[in-house]
Amino acid sequence: MLPIISPNTKLSQIIIDDPTIITVLNRFGISLGVGDTTIEQVCADKHMNVAFFTTILNTFRDPNFFPEKILNSFQAHFIIDYLNKTNQSYLQFQLPNIERHFNLLISKSDAQNSNLLIIMKFFTEVKTELMRRIDDDKKRWFPEILALESEHGSTHESPVTQFDEGHDTIEDKINDLVSMFVIHLSGDYDVNLGQAVLLALDSLKKDISQNNRIRQRILMPLYQALASK
Repeated sequence: MLPIISPNTKLSQIIIDDPTIITVLNRFGISLGVGDTTIEQVCADKHMNVAFFTTILNTFRDPNFFPEKILNSFQAHFIIDYLNKTNQSYLQFQLPNIERHFNLLISKSDAQNSNLLIIMKFFTEVKTELMRRIDDDKKRWFPEILALESEHGSTHESPVTQFDEGHDTIEDKINDLVSMFVIHLSGDYDVNLGQAVLLALDSLKKDISQNNRIRQRILMPLYQALASK
């Protein structure tokens, strides 16, 4: 088990322990080449809330670390700002990266590798579903919650009654994608590209899992509390 991240933890050690966390750090404007900077120092430099930043990092690293009481103490716009950056990361970096490596893998593999084409088709379906959820966040969910928090009231004539449609299917389908790569990939294919796609899918799976925990266990109760006022 990885140690809990604290304000005195060095960023370099966090990345060395789990390189996939760089996707989360990027959302806060942090890239590689962090030197000996600590969490406290980078938060001071970037005018970030230390408690929120460390909570997000710990939640990403450890599925069992999820202090609802701490996250519930933050205002909705903190959480929505992070989730917006997460959605942009999916659209601009993670999904295109997987797709680019996937297309290269197919181009350098046996043309008759039907399993690979089936897996690619399934990935396209998952991508479409995730993009649909991101569009719903942008047009419906996040504006609704921010309007309630700012005391402007609901932006809809009738309150939104269902939260985060499809979140379980997205997470389950990404798990299925990883399993398909591990179990059903066959024929002649570029081993390095196959590993690159698998690692990118696994990173996305971990990211989506953290995203869903925040949405379901923090954002939904927060919305319900704001809507009931």
